[in-house]
Amino acid sequence: MPTSAPGSDRPGQGKEGRQPTAQQAVLGSGLRTGLGPRTQPRAEQPTAQSGFTLIELLIVLTIVALASALATLALRDPQASALEREADRLSALIEGARAEARASGLSLIWVPTGQTSAPADADDRPGFRFVGLPATAGLPQHWLTPGVEAEVIGARALVLGPEPIIGVQRVALRLADRRLTLVTDGIGPFLPDQADPDRAAGTTRGVTR
Repeated sequence: MPTSAPGSDRPGQGKEGRQPTAQQAVLGSGLRTGLGPRTQPRAEQPTAQSGFTLIELLIVLTIVALASALATLALRDPQASALEREADRLSALIEGARAEARASGLSLIWVPTGQTSAPADADDRPGFRFVGLPATAGLPQHWLTPGVEAEVIGARALVLGPEPIIGVQRVALRLADRRLTLVTDGIGPFLPDQADPDRAAGTTRGVTR
């Protein structure tokens, strides 16, 4: 029979003879070992990632490309642009006239006249002429840009028809200190001569008529 005297409690029983609960046992064990109650480890919080996303990089690259294109257009020589525009227009006119000459069987030549731009009050001083086509063809005879001059290299005129093969021919266009040469192999259309050193340097040579 248990008594109230010290040391008379049975192992595993409290003062009143009751078994300790599991929580009390854990707490008691912690007190005996000098450690507090065990706690669950906290879940690590995700850290924010630094840097650019793919969409942000694409936006930056697009802005850089647009800025480069605008800068290139702003720095482009307006005279060079005008001369290239005149060359493209003349090439299209010549090809149209060649097709008309072949279809009609007419002899056709293109002659630069030296007039740099359309006069304000007369149409009898053109910058160039298509000789051999009827007046009803209605092809233009003036440059769009004032100051443009043309020279057929090695001849006085371009022979455009009626033969489908017209031979190698070249025509040089000038505007101020810019020069561009159109060339054909006799079969294809007139195109800018990429091998022309004056085209790259933007200089002109003395020409004779």
